[in-house]
Amino acid sequence: MIIQWFPGHMAKARREVSEKLKYVDIVFEIVDARLPLSSRNPMLDQIIQQKPRLILLNKADLADSKQTSLWQNYFTKAGFGSVIVNAQQGKNINRILPESKKVLEEKILRNQAKGLKPQAVRAMVIGIPNVGKSTLMNRLVKKNIAKTGNKPGVTKGQQWLKVGNDLELLDTPGILWPKFEDQKIGQKLALTGAIKDDLLHMEELAFYGLAFFGQYYPRNLMERYQLTEVSLTQSPADILAEIAVKRGFKDNYDRACELVIQEIRSGKLGTYTLDRYEEVEKY
Repeated sequence: MIIQWFPGHMAKARREVSEKLKYVDIVFEIVDARLPLSSRNPMLDQIIQQKPRLILLNKADLADSKQTSLWQNYFTKAGFGSVIVNAQQGKNINRILPESKKVLEEKILRNQAKGLKPQAVRAMVIGIPNVGKSTLMNRLVKKNIAKTGNKPGVTKGQQWLKVGNDLELLDTPGILWPKFEDQKIGQKLALTGAIKDDLLHMEELAFYGLAFFGQYYPRNLMERYQLTEVSLTQSPADILAEIAVKRGFKDNYDRACELVIQEIRSGKLGTYTLDRYEEVEKY
């Protein structure tokens, strides 16, 4: 499954991000806790460069908590501050400002030494589509100001949002990179809904999801679809066919594909993490 997607508004957004960086103190980089590496845009390192950064591992309720803790340690070792959050439910949202002040501690102390009055932290919120930027910002502001939607591409412009007297946020559209050198990254992003479904081969995506759960979370797969251990020794195509029969779809494999993909995305197969920490640690 070859996935390449770089709409014109994303190229424009990249330029705007570069231009607006000088107005902010810190960048809040939101990633999907289910794929903490694959949902990071490598272009952002080129754009952001040395600007202080706080990584927010969002959608933690959908991710494997053991893996999420390992990934947070990974970012700590890499020199980044991070917070594990669930914007949908508001979990750990109140930790974002204190953690950002820790990242900015040197700058804050320098300003105090100069006798400057404390200023609100100005942050740019950035990330690829569908990582929950708008939901997170609405939680911080406590109003439905930023547009939200469970699909990529909802936010199309930039806007400043005020969070009390201590924090100001600059929203940005989600920026995806022009192409995926590693097609596994494309599959992971597609499975979590970061890429529009009309650009995808849904059958291949369902096969990928079934193979992944069969390898890492077989019990979840068995319980959700009443499968046996013998069933999991079959090919993803055969497993999908069995699911179609059990759900009363008969030979409607397209419907079965949609079911599997949507249930993986919504967490009905349980929590999971597509980026496996142990695999990255091998290299």
